Amino acid sequence: MSGPYAIRGSVSLPEAELIWRFSRSSGPGGQHVNTSDSQVELRFDLAKTESLPEVWKARALERLAGRLVDGVISVRSSEHRSQWRNRETAAVRLAALLAEATAPPPKPRRATRIPRGINERRLREKKQRSDTKQGRTGRNWG
Repeated sequence: MSGPYAIRGSVSLPEAELIWRFSRSSGPGGQHVNTSDSQVELRFDLAKTESLPEVWKARALERLAGRLVDGVISVRSSEHRSQWRNRETAAVRLAALLAEATAPPPKPRRATRIPRGINERRLREKKQRSDTKQGRTGRNWG
């Protein structure tokens, strides 16, 4: 592996808490694919981890509730023929998933009024467009 995978800031995926599983992958690869375990399943116990701040952990558990099985998040990768590249892909995917799930909620939108001049201009342009289209009807053409 090419080192720790940063989630956000100085927080990264702890190598000791990652559970790797390898199996035979379907897809391209010829005869070689029948003998090599190139599919990777990466599991991370989100409920029991100590490496994430408590606020992030609670946020991730809430947002990923549909993907968790007993508090464990699982990511699979089998698009490459090489187990090494599939490991890299799975780890990056897990880090990105956790980064998205632990992100702070967006700031609430402050409601603002539309300036009167902009609204008047919009209505004036609508009226002009309406007049243009009215002029295309064949009523006054004799």
